[in-house]
Amino acid sequence: MRRVLRAAVAAVTLTGAGTMVAGTPAHAALPGWGRPTVTAAVPQPGDPGLGDTYFPDYGNGGYDVEHYDVRLRYDPGTDRLSGTTTILARATQDLSRFNLDFLLDVESVRVNGWAATTRTEGAHELVVTPSRTITKGQDLTIVVRYAGVPSETEVGGYTGWTRTDDGALAVNEPESAWWWFPSNDHPLDKATYDVSVSVPTGVEVVSNGVQPRPPLAEAGNRSRWSWRTTSPTATYLAFLAIGQYDIVTDTAPNGQPVVNAYSTSLGELAPAARASIERTAEIVAWASGIFGPYPFEAQGGVAGPVDGITFALETQTRPVYGPGFWRRGSNTSVVVHENAHQWFGDSVSVARWQDIWLNEGFASYAEWLWSEEQGEGTAQELFDFTYASYPEDSEFWQVPPGDPGAGRIFDDAVYDRGAMALHQLRLAVGDDAFFEILPAWTAAHRHGNATIAQFQALAERISGLDLTDFFTTWLFTAGRPDVPGSAARKAAPPVEPKSWAKIREAHRLLAH
Repeated sequence: MRRVLRAAVAAVTLTGAGTMVAGTPAHAALPGWGRPTVTAAVPQPGDPGLGDTYFPDYGNGGYDVEHYDVRLRYDPGTDRLSGTTTILARATQDLSRFNLDFLLDVESVRVNGWAATTRTEGAHELVVTPSRTITKGQDLTIVVRYAGVPSETEVGGYTGWTRTDDGALAVNEPESAWWWFPSNDHPLDKATYDVSVSVPTGVEVVSNGVQPRPPLAEAGNRSRWSWRTTSPTATYLAFLAIGQYDIVTDTAPNGQPVVNAYSTSLGELAPAARASIERTAEIVAWASGIFGPYPFEAQGGVAGPVDGITFALETQTRPVYGPGFWRRGSNTSVVVHENAHQWFGDSVSVARWQDIWLNEGFASYAEWLWSEEQGEGTAQELFDFTYASYPEDSEFWQVPPGDPGAGRIFDDAVYDRGAMALHQLRLAVGDDAFFEILPAWTAAHRHGNATIAQFQALAERISGLDLTDFFTTWLFTAGRPDVPGSAARKAAPPVEPKSWAKIREAHRLLAH
């Protein structure tokens, strides 16, 4: 659920008396004069965290990752995972050592071809000491060989790897990479990915992006599946789904590939899953008209197995859904929610986890807009009913969505009060400004990171209004905000919108 890169600055000094050269004034040879020279900074260890306000040990300082090449071998029968991850990065300071976030047993690490020494530290830190000093700006090729049983590897009694009857799921937020590839695990350090996994023939592997090639046959009755994403991706948004899947491919109206995968274990839940996920391209096309151009190279979704995850996650290009969303029939609300995250959370990612409202509040409000589009309840009707659903003395109102606390980043208030805040912003600035703000936001921070303060500044610039009191009240102040018509709502509770049950059901599972 869960940086500020610090670069060492080279010191500039003046030399003492030096050799005179032609054209150099005589006084240049006197003590205290001379050409300025750059003295190399003393190499320092990279920080073991990026200083996130909620999770300060997530991510690492001293380098910036550009690409992960993750090459794995997995055996569903034993849950054993082995492989090699090659990390292409660039140093942001002179480094004596640096950290990776990782949990499995490491066999070897090489940095630019030279063997490095390693040790573990803390809950998830792999400390790498290269044979040679790394200088600021230097390109790094970090090769890590490793193996282990992810489901038996825990932090505080918890594992982010879900073993299933026929395979596994590497899907979780705010951390899941630790269990299957070494990384700089914070949204501030996005990268591109090549992921390939060797599995027994007949087992499917689904990940982000597109398939650069069909599965390749390997010796020992095995097949290697490959996936590539060329868009910057946060580490927690990279995923693996391994097992028995029916894979359905198509082309979206915008020409992009659509890849949907359905666990064969779904049984009677499969039709509802298909009736929901197969509308992904339609939903993406609708959302593109509101939020701006779809930011990635592929679309789709994965309906996970009955013994898999109990939530859904906006894994980039292809959200993964737990089976609970289909137990009462189709649910496009959750498909809207996870695909809205492709803009709000995936393309525009949080700069710090405290700003989770920028992800969940926006994705939740997208459900209200979809309800309005489908004629199942307007956003105003959903606001009225949501507002009335939480009594004034409810604990719900004590969690400020703009700073919910590290242990409550998936609290109901982040979703529901977060959506209510956006609706009140819409009323405050008017529809014209509001629907200008949304695509302007996704364009300004496309494939980057942002904060609530930056969103407020953009909303104020476009609307011409001072929104300080508004944001303070709705996002940062405990207690139920007053809104016009509150007394009337008490006297005559609003009618439940048709879409409410599906939205409520989705949020019950999402706020895991």
